[in-house]
Amino acid sequence: MALRLMAVLAHPDDESLGCGGTLATYAAAGVETFLVMATRGEAGRCGEHLRGSPGHPGPEALGRIREDELRAAAAILGLREIAFLDYRDQELDRADVREAVARIVHELRRTRPDVVLTFGPDGAYGHPDHIAISQLTTTAVAVAADPSFDSGAGDRPHRVAKLYYIAWSTSAWAAYQDAMKRLVSKVDGVDRQAVPWPDWSITTVIDTRASWETVWRAVSCHATQMGIFAKLKDLEPGLHEALWGVQSFYRVLSTVNGGRQQERDLFEGLR
Repeated sequence: MALRLMAVLAHPDDESLGCGGTLATYAAAGVETFLVMATRGEAGRCGEHLRGSPGHPGPEALGRIREDELRAAAAILGLREIAFLDYRDQELDRADVREAVARIVHELRRTRPDVVLTFGPDGAYGHPDHIAISQLTTTAVAVAADPSFDSGAGDRPHRVAKLYYIAWSTSAWAAYQDAMKRLVSKVDGVDRQAVPWPDWSITTVIDTRASWETVWRAVSCHATQMGIFAKLKDLEPGLHEALWGVQSFYRVLSTVNGGRQQERDLFEGLR
């Protein structure tokens, strides 16, 4: 039976920008890759048009557009399936926790992945939706194996073997922000800025150089967001490879391995 990898993320484009190289690399190697997306990104911008401004199509229309962009990107990355949790963009941290965990548990039990990826507790740059999906996914992985937890779908318990958080290193954040912009999320009037993980805390580094062109094509599918990523269009191939050629993670839990030695494979201990 093929190994299975699932990413649980918040918005369309998180899959390409956050872990696209990893998803594409494993899909190309025959791993069955799945994506659970919490929202359709309907609260975002559309090109140069901010939400509520003339030229913006409105939340519902933007959600449909961004879903189409996501499906195009997923096809390029080689994802087998996308499932939506149907939460509203910018409101995930206010979702009913029991209900949201149950929805993720259902996807875990239905798809039965060996490895799960999501954002870390920092939400990459403090984004409340990213933080929420990290907390909800971590909880869901813990309770999906519990026969007493009822997801409401009558599904069988499933134990995920390994859970990882996306963990951007100092060099990766520097390259990303040099190519794009300073990443800041303003929450309740306070700026939350991206802070890299200490290099010593990164448990897993994946070589994704062979997939960098695939990732860039997937990123480019998110046309409504390309105003933010405009600088990326002018990068030389070598800089694109630097951006997308290595991805790092923190191993949150594993039933099959541990220790200080840095992994080069998310499925270490499972092959």
